[in-house]
Amino acid sequence: MISLTPAGTLTKDDIESLKFMIQEEKLARDVYLTLYNIYKLTVFSNIAQSEQRHMDAVKTLLDKYGIENPLKTDTIGKYADPEFEKLYNELVAEGKKSIVDAINVGIKIEKLDIEDLKEAISKTKNQDLTTVFTNLMQGSENHLEAFTNQLGRFSQTSPTTSTTVAYGQRRRNRGK
Repeated sequence: MISLTPAGTLTKDDIESLKFMIQEEKLARDVYLTLYNIYKLTVFSNIAQSEQRHMDAVKTLLDKYGIENPLKTDTIGKYADPEFEKLYNELVAEGKKSIVDAINVGIKIEKLDIEDLKEAISKTKNQDLTTVFTNLMQGSENHLEAFTNQLGRFSQTSPTTSTTVAYGQRRRNRGK
């Protein structure tokens, strides 16, 4: 239980990672809820619930370390960082094209989430963050597998390997 362990030290990068991750997990949840409402594909609903648990895990760390949660609203598509709002709109627009596009959006989100989590883990020395981010990464790997399996049901093509350049670039350049 993270909240019962003594608080370690956080660097500026750790704090930024936590603020970024809670918004990223909300982005995934919001996109999946929106796509579920369009297609009624259970995988979106199930993974959205998991993303909520991911948000809760990051919130536990924000609370433990006395860091203000950047999320001021739980409204779908609304974020502290306007870049996330833009990403939400882009990803939903892409997912609305077809069910295959929607599943590929899920694959894209999970691949980029895994990438960001690996980066955050590599930069921290804080055990709480390492534990939570590792758990989130394992969840994202499971989500990626679930979306890939769904893609096999609806398409004969392989998952999208190219990501939206602007999407990935904005995420990697955060805080620079």
